[in-house]
This record gives sequence, structure tokens and C-alpha cells, in this order.
Amino acid sequence: MKSENDLSVSELSTDTQPDEHLEKLSNKERVSYGVSDFACNIANGMVGTYLMYYYTDVFLVAAGAIGTLFFVARIVDAVCGPAWGILIDHTHTRWGKSRPFFLWFSIPYGIFFILAFSSVPLDSMGKLIWAYVTYIAIDVLYLGINIPITSILPSLTSNPQERVRLSTVRQVLATTGATLISVMVLPMVALLGRGNNQLGFFLTAVIIGVLTSCLLLVTFKNTRERVHPKNDHKLPLSESIKALKGNWPWMIISLMYFFFWIGMQTKLQVTVYFFKYNMHDAGLASVMLGLQAISLVVIVFTPFLTAHFGKKGTMSIGLGLCVISQAILGIGAHYLSVPILAAATILGYFGNGFFAGLLPVMLADTVDYGEWKSGVRAEGLVTSFSGIASNFGMGVGGAVTGFLLSMNGYIANHQQTPQALKAIEMNYIWVPLIGFGIGLILMYFYQFDKMQPKIEADLMARRLKEE
Repeated sequence: MKSENDLSVSELSTDTQPDEHLEKLSNKERVSYGVSDFACNIANGMVGTYLMYYYTDVFLVAAGAIGTLFFVARIVDAVCGPAWGILIDHTHTRWGKSRPFFLWFSIPYGIFFILAFSSVPLDSMGKLIWAYVTYIAIDVLYLGINIPITSILPSLTSNPQERVRLSTVRQVLATTGATLISVMVLPMVALLGRGNNQLGFFLTAVIIGVLTSCLLLVTFKNTRERVHPKNDHKLPLSESIKALKGNWPWMIISLMYFFFWIGMQTKLQVTVYFFKYNMHDAGLASVMLGLQAISLVVIVFTPFLTAHFGKKGTMSIGLGLCVISQAILGIGAHYLSVPILAAATILGYFGNGFFAGLLPVMLADTVDYGEWKSGVRAEGLVTSFSGIASNFGMGVGGAVTGFLLSMNGYIANHQQTPQALKAIEMNYIWVPLIGFGIGLILMYFYQFDKMQPKIEADLMARRLKEE
């Protein structure tokens, strides 16, 4: 049986003897990589979809105060995101650069996730302080495990098709996790709490938190980092930043991710509100959120579609479907028509499938582009901005939701005024449409696909020359 040191020697030898078949990973490793995002999506899916509802309608904190919390947390992200990326680039262990983070931070994340859904008996100010401490903690720790999920991909293999396969497995499992959590949270809260929503949310969080930590440890155990450039060493920050300078694919993908998550977060976190207050049937929220299982079909076929339309074309199709679905949702909301809302939701999840299936691959491409253009390979710093972009987008989306609800007179667990209902509808339909539309426009400027063959050939020649 090989020791960890023995594995390190065999992994490093891959760089000195480039051979395509050595980078074709086992199904065990592909699945182990994919369960990392399954874990993140069951935990962060519960946070992104239900935490605001939990804060306002269960923990009883004012919507405007929560909107401010989400915005403040994004300021923290702006500092912590790059810090995590730099830390990854300066990490050199026998396990690699990104992989150790799953070992170090999986359990702390699970603990603070549980604490965030713990209804401690405090006064209004105490509750708000508790929300700030626990939410910002899980936000920072989430970056510490989610950024490595993306930064490790270009280190697992340099084979483009293997990267697509890894990304596909990852996104299938991620979407499965997000779907399960969307459907199961409210029924689990009702079952475990037996009428006590505070207890129900806490016990649900315990189950999800423990499962998340265990799955991240599985990822740590069964993955290996293989791609190590000869000049791989602890890069000073001034050197790492060179991988970002002039990296237009990275800039476009980061901006697209930011605007996409503004739209997606406002929609996700207000779904329960929309069906509880606008449609008068909160149970429909789980049904509509569960329809995201449809995107699994799209993710599975993403590699085949990408072969025909390219990454840019496939991503544009996905964002276009998201925009169209939001417009149809507007019609369904106007007529309070469940069939129209369901049809529009299904169409939107088809679009989400294209987005989810391709984004990690496109981010890995930006690492290669940065190395090709600057000679510096900084997986951590480059990919950390995907976590920053998504978290900042989610935070802005959360702030928009909280402020719109507060400004229009939302009162938890009461019949809402027409203005409050309109604010809920705005968050559910029109803010997402704008976010997805801006993302679609940005894809027009993405030109990496045409350059990729030359970039791959140049990088391979450069690495062979360094031997």
C-alpha cells in the first residue's frame, strides 16, 4: 500500500514524463472531486435559499437589517477572497496546494453552519450580532473550501477533455445536491420540528452540516494534484498578480459570474416569499425549486453540445434561456398561473444547466491563459475571484432583496400590502432578468475558444523545454 510520500513522487513524475493517458482519472477520483460541490451545494444551497427567510420569519430579524448584513459580508469577501487565493498559491504540502484546505476547514465550516441556524434566546440586538458573527464566519469559511474546489481542477489534469468530464461530474452532483436541499428543507423542518420551526431548522442544519464536513473529507482523501509546472514555488503577491494582468477571459468570466449571481440569489431567496404571500401556497416553493433537477439532463449533455457550439456558444444559449424564462415568469406572475410559472421555471433550469456545466471549465481556461500570457501560473489567485464574484453577487442580491422588502413595508407572517407584494415580484422576476441579460451581453466579448489550441500547444512546448 502506497504512503502519501510515495504518491507524491509518482504524481510529480507526471510532469517530467508527459503522457496523455496518465491524466485520465479514475471514476473514483472523478466522483470524489464531484462530491465536494455536492457538499457545498447542500450547505450553501440551504444558506442561499432559506437563510433570509429563516432570519426574517423564524429568527425574527428585520429584513432591512439582514439586507445590510449581506452587504457588509460582501465587503469582508472583497478582502478574504483574494487572501484565500494568495494562501493557496503559497501553500506547498505533500498533499498539494488546494487539496489540504478540504482537510483543514471542512469541520469548522460545518460547525458554524449549524450555529447560523441556531435560534439562541437573545434580544433584538443580540440576535443581530449573532447573525453577523455566524453568517460572516460561514461566508469566510465557505470561500476557504469553495475556492480550492475550482483552483484544484487545473492541477488534477491538463487534459482538456478530462477537465470537461470532471466538471460535468462535479456539476451533476452539485445540481443534485442543490435540488435535494431545495425540495427537502421545508419538509425536514416540519418533520423534525413538529410545529416548532426554530427546532426544525436547527436539527436540519445539524444533519446537513455533519454530512457536508464528511463529504469534503472524502474529496481530500481520494483526489491527487498532478500538474506542477517546473517553476512552481511560493510566488510573491507581486508575481501572482501578473497572472491577472491582461487576462481578458478571466475579467469577462468574473463579471459574468457576478451579475449572474445577483439575479440568481434574488430569485432563490425570495422564492419562498413569492409562493407564500403572492401565490398563497408556500408548499409550491419546494416544488418549483425541485424542478432544477431538469438541469441535470443539460449538464450531462454539455460536453457534446460544447463540441458543436463551443464553450462561448453553449454558455450564450444557456444565459439566453435564463432571460427568456424570466420574461415568461412575469406573465405567469401577472395571471397567477401555476402552469406558466412551472413552464418558465423548467426553461430557466435548462439554461442554468449550461451555465453550471461550463463555468468551472472556463475558469480553468483562464488559469492557462494567465500562465500563457505572463508565464505565471497562479491557480489560487485567479480562481479565487470566481468565489468573490459569486459571493459578492449573492451579497448584492441579498442586500437588494432586503432593502426592497423593507422599503415597501414587508412585515413577516402578515398579509402583505400591494407594494410589498410588488417588491417580492420584482426580486423574483425582474432583478434576475437584468442580471442574466448583462451576463449574456458580456459573453459577446469572450474570445478564448478561438485561441485555445495555440495556448495549449505553447504551454506544452514551454513545459517540455523546462525539463
